[in-house]
Formats: sequence, C-alpha cells, structure tokens
Amino acid sequence: MSESDWGDWLPRAIEAADPDGVAVWYLGCNGFACKGSDGTTIFVDPYVGLGDPPRTIRMIPVPFDPEDVDAADAVLATHEHTDHVHGPSQAPILANTGATFHAPADSLAVAREDEHWPGAYEVDATQFDEVAVGETFDVGEFTVHVEAAHDPDATQPVSYVFEHDAGTFFHGGDTKPSDEFARIGREYDIDLGVLAFGTVGNVPDKETREPKRTRWYNDENQVIEAANDLQFDRLLPSHWDMWKGLTGDPTVLHSHANSFAYPEALEVVEIGDRVDL
Repeated sequence: MSESDWGDWLPRAIEAADPDGVAVWYLGCNGFACKGSDGTTIFVDPYVGLGDPPRTIRMIPVPFDPEDVDAADAVLATHEHTDHVHGPSQAPILANTGATFHAPADSLAVAREDEHWPGAYEVDATQFDEVAVGETFDVGEFTVHVEAAHDPDATQPVSYVFEHDAGTFFHGGDTKPSDEFARIGREYDIDLGVLAFGTVGNVPDKETREPKRTRWYNDENQVIEAANDLQFDRLLPSHWDMWKGLTGDPTVLHSHANSFAYPEALEVVEIGDRVDL
C-alpha cells in the first residue's frame, strides 16, 4: 500500500456533499461511492492497492487513504478478486465507521479466512453480511437488490441494483453479457449503469509469469450488448483506466452505441469525478 496521491480531499468532498437525489463518485478501477439525499453513503468495490507488478500495474493515482473515510453505512463487494475484496482498502473503512460489509460467501471467505480482517483490522464479525442472487436488503434510504452477473473468471459474482426515490443505479462488477440481463432490464428502470470495459492485452501469467493474451473485461461490442439488454439510460464504463496493457478508450463507445436503443447516453468519467441521478 502507498499513501494517497491526493491527500484526503476526496473523502472530505463525499462527506461534505449534500445531493438533491443521489451522487455517485468514480474511485477508479471498479470502485464507486454513492450518497443519497438523506446522507446514506455506500462504497462498492473500493480498491486503492497497487496491484502485483509486473503482472498487474496500477496506471492511475491512489485517490484516498481508507483511514480517512469517516462516514460510510455499507461497503459492498461484487466478487472475490483482489481488486474487489482487499483488506487494506476496505477493512479500515469498516473499522472506522462501523459499516456493514455485504458480499457473497466466497468474498466473505477472503475477508474472514484469507486476510483475517477481524484480527488484523479490528473489524467486528457482526459487520459481515452474506448476500446471494435474488436477495434484497436496505441500507438507509437505498433498497439494494442482489442480481445475477456473468464473470467466468470469478467463482461467485453478483451485480447490484440500487433503488432510490431519485433513480436507480446498477453496478455489474466485472460482468460480461448475461442471459439474465434482458429480464433485469425489464424489471428495473435503470437510470445509470456501470459496466467494466477494457482491451484484450498481454498480461504475465499468474504461475509462469509469461505474457498471456488476457480478456478480463467487456470489449466495445460486449459492453454495448449488455447495456442494451439492461436498458440503461446512461452507461458509465469503468475499469478501463486501471491496469497496464488492458486500458481502453471509452469514448469509442459512442459509435458502437449509435445503432442500439440503449444506452441512451454515454457517461465518460475519470477517477474522482462525480455524476448525479
């Protein structure tokens, strides 16, 4: 871990914000913070680690120190990979705020057994909440639906639909197109949706460290296919900024989206940016 390149301005900006509806900040990689008009604050997949050079090399700043987060009601994980469940990134938030960590069983196993968050970070065991596809729970002013995801690289991926009086926000984790998405698109009126996007590139193999052709995220066609099935009003591409060799240019998605009914708009943001529902 390294110290934040930006000091504490981003946590302070989130803490001070008073949105009329829902504000959403992009934290880089696939991390987001959501804050509602009543002050409920949720972090999804926040990651401030440096990767595992030379295999995974972080290409963007570390935007905050987790110890500087003083207000959070929940931290959610979409699946068990390191850049989605990471003790140094997430456990200090739980310890500082008393927030609940909502995650699938395999993600909780990383926190409890592999990284030992209760002993290493003073996280109380009661702060863990196991979730599964089909469940719904409330976090303050948000109703959170746990939905299907299709990530062949993960053992137990989920997506989340956040419903609020101001609108609906979808976070797909690292999902690729799924047969379930047409149903989800019909069931929810999704104002803003996040999908992971990136190129196919050479990444050193985990075992041999030899370069290996790697596809971890949606390409241009996949991300628009998923957004169209999910009937997003606005698509926010994520993850394209993170790893050397897998970065992409999200502005090319304008052309790919032109012949589809959805997404109606493309929301291209950089790390630290805020958008509103």
